[in-house]
Amino acid sequence: MSAGSRLILAAPHPAALSAACRAAERGGNAVDAALAAAAALAVVYPHQCSLGGDMIALVHSPDGTVRAIISAGAAAQNVDVEALRATDRRMPAQGPQTVTVPGVVAGWAALAESYGTPGALAAALRDAAELAEHGATVSAGLARAIDERAEQIATDPGLTALLTAPDGTPLTEGAPLPQPQLAAVLRNLADDPWSFYQGQVAEALAEGLRRAGSPLTAADLAAHQPETAEPLTLDSVETRWWAAPPPSQGATLLAVLDSAVATTVASGTGELRCGAAPLQGRGELRDQPPPPRSEQLTHTAEHLAPLCQDASAARDRLLGDPRRSQPDLDGLLHPAPLAGAQPPKPPSRPAGDTVAITAVDDSGLAISLIQSVYQTFGSGICDPTTGIVLHNRGSAFSLEPGHPALIGPGLRPPHTLCPVLGRSADLLLAAGCQGGRAQPQILAQTVPALMDPDADPAAVLDRPRWVVGARDIGHETQTMLAEPGSIPVTTTTLPSGLPVVVTPGRTDLAGHTQAVRLTADGRLDGAADPRADGGTVLCGGPAVPVPEGTPA
Repeated sequence: MSAGSRLILAAPHPAALSAACRAAERGGNAVDAALAAAAALAVVYPHQCSLGGDMIALVHSPDGTVRAIISAGAAAQNVDVEALRATDRRMPAQGPQTVTVPGVVAGWAALAESYGTPGALAAALRDAAELAEHGATVSAGLARAIDERAEQIATDPGLTALLTAPDGTPLTEGAPLPQPQLAAVLRNLADDPWSFYQGQVAEALAEGLRRAGSPLTAADLAAHQPETAEPLTLDSVETRWWAAPPPSQGATLLAVLDSAVATTVASGTGELRCGAAPLQGRGELRDQPPPPRSEQLTHTAEHLAPLCQDASAARDRLLGDPRRSQPDLDGLLHPAPLAGAQPPKPPSRPAGDTVAITAVDDSGLAISLIQSVYQTFGSGICDPTTGIVLHNRGSAFSLEPGHPALIGPGLRPPHTLCPVLGRSADLLLAAGCQGGRAQPQILAQTVPALMDPDADPAAVLDRPRWVVGARDIGHETQTMLAEPGSIPVTTTTLPSGLPVVVTPGRTDLAGHTQAVRLTADGRLDGAADPRADGGTVLCGGPAVPVPEGTPA
């Protein structure tokens, strides 16, 4: 990083913030800092991400070019679809048949090669190895996951070794989290990250997969390549938005986001603005007092919740891997109304899911990176030899003949991961969130307001939110799960008939959003979601005031 340059990063764990600052101190840019944070999170957050998961990122170059890096792994070449159908009508929720090729390491390497500083990824991986060997402890979020998944952990020798104390009791918050096998793998990857796919690490992992009962082989690992793709775009209210293309659910995000921006403008809350000038068509709104808070909440929920159901149903019907056939983008971006029909039910609740890392430096290089093991502790398998927790992204495949997401050799499942970038004349925003299938809903309730340069990012992410779902949020039928204050207290059903359940307080199901911004006048700010364990950090350059709510 050149003298005087600065960057800001948001991540859900303090270890990620420390790793990012070390990368910046070594001269790294925003992408280097994000990769350092990502490697640290793969050590300290095994319930949400690991070397055994996938990664999707969006990168905004200083020249304004935006690219998507998609490193989502495929099913085994010898996957037996008929045997899976003979067992059940749906893919299993967890277990060895749900493990697809882990893409995260290849994604890191692709980002480093295209946008990083020479040697930065290797240094970050060595730092992560030291963290795995000596420095990691159990965070509050990991402790909750250990408690919630105690039965699952007890059935897997690798998870048991990782997450229980010598006396057999589950690890609790603050306990040491030594991972010597993972440390050895990270040191190998520092020398050659592609050894995860062809080399010593690949051989060990392939043998571990075989022992666990997975059909994946060393040849499947060797065949993996990350993809650089053109992102999907949306121009809405003087802002251009970017989202990842299929197999990401980025199109679902843009479908909901387009309406969310229009809803925010119509409410007259003043949450969207470009500089000092009112947006087109809003001058008369700024001259009027905003409606009462209860009316704003009702308007937003009543308008967006049905669209969220429509968009989710369209995703479940239409999203698949472009390697098989081009998905119906028009149907995803303009979802047809359900007209009273019930949307498909996901097979299980994908709790845990994801970590988002966002960073931007004062050159205009910005990244939103999301990596994931999908459900909490992924497939429920930790390979004892390598210490790698393996994801269960394959559970998102369909077994229905003719479905766009039908599992097949070398095909990728639909992905919930949907990073987002936004840019106006006055602001560059990088944002992402944890939240599984609800990520488009969560981002639609946060990122429009963040495009106002005068908005306080910490206050925006602190606002109560709601999500709509069924089994994915712990309900058998379609339900709105609402944090207190996100809708009027008297609301028990929406006019559409959607039942409303108010949570006792904040819930992880409302997502962990990370957001950073660079304004046209050079200000860097951002915020990390208060529902997670992390924060934001401002690194590099001369000392500058840190925005309120942003830990230094």
